Amino acid sequence: MEKNLIVESVRKEAEGYFQRGEFFCSEAVVHAINQLLGSPFPEDVCKLASAFPVGLGKSGCLCGAVSGGSMSLGMAYGRKHGEPMNEKMFPISAALHDHIKKIYKSTCCRILVKNYTFGSPERKAHCVEITGEVAAWVAEKLLEDPEIAQKIEMAKK
Repeated sequence: MEKNLIVESVRKEAEGYFQRGEFFCSEAVVHAINQLLGSPFPEDVCKLASAFPVGLGKSGCLCGAVSGGSMSLGMAYGRKHGEPMNEKMFPISAALHDHIKKIYKSTCCRILVKNYTFGSPERKAHCVEITGEVAAWVAEKLLEDPEIAQKIEMAKK
């Protein structure tokens, strides 16, 4: 049960950052997951996610929340210069893409928001929901990985 509480806490945290205007979608996901992991990266890591909202800098392409989720997976499974690629990185990032596409029928921002007026409360609520779904999915997958879950547990202490 604790895992479900943690996942829902991460969802609400990411949604709250976006809803309150503290972060956009990609930044909210990265910040929430960095905190879940015990902040292994400085708070400035969110700056890396700042170019991704509204589908890559307002271009309407890949959903910023999905971009933030992929970056967050990189925090757990990414590599440093000279290291081999973690075998989990590509499959889990593709699984995030597929998960969001299954629920929302697309990962393209302009498709996800085509029925909403830019700046409307309804559009924001829709994007907040997607942001929460991405953060929760990433948190759940990280907690299902024994190695990552152990690191999360150690970071809590």
